[in-house]
Amino acid sequence: MNNIFHSVGSLFGSGEDHIPWSDGNIIHGCEIEVAEAMSKGETTEKDKRESIIRLSWALVHSRQHQDVQRGIDMLLQAAETSMAKNTNSLLDQQEMRYLRAVGYYRNGAYSTSRRLLDRCLEIEPEWKQALRLKKTVEDRIVKDGFIGIGITAGAVIAACGIVAVLVTSKCRRP
Repeated sequence: MNNIFHSVGSLFGSGEDHIPWSDGNIIHGCEIEVAEAMSKGETTEKDKRESIIRLSWALVHSRQHQDVQRGIDMLLQAAETSMAKNTNSLLDQQEMRYLRAVGYYRNGAYSTSRRLLDRCLEIEPEWKQALRLKKTVEDRIVKDGFIGIGITAGAVIAACGIVAVLVTSKCRRP
């Protein structure tokens, strides 16, 4: 019996996903770094891109939905700009794709996150961070599926109970 409770408990877990969080101070520091990189004339494009990726990392690891979305948007814009200028290395593309996957996971878009992680793993199948996040995403999809099934089953049972009460009350009336 104890094993059953442990199995169910491990399915629903503690809610922790082992992905680091950032806070407003980290984000603010990265925003200052980006502003300085953009304002200095001698800063290379590579340095600017790296500061934007660091800010994006901080944003997608935030607990605030709007920060996470801003990070995703920055990464999409950076990817588009880099593709247009043909300045992105394969490693930068992978990193930005992975960070977008983190952001989509944080915002609850699990299927989008899983799709991006699949793409990352097509290119680099042994990437431990991507593998771990993919497992976390898939576990969350399963958990949400079980919760959805439970809600549906509860609604069906409640509806059956109401029907049973109505039927028995009609049968009792003379």
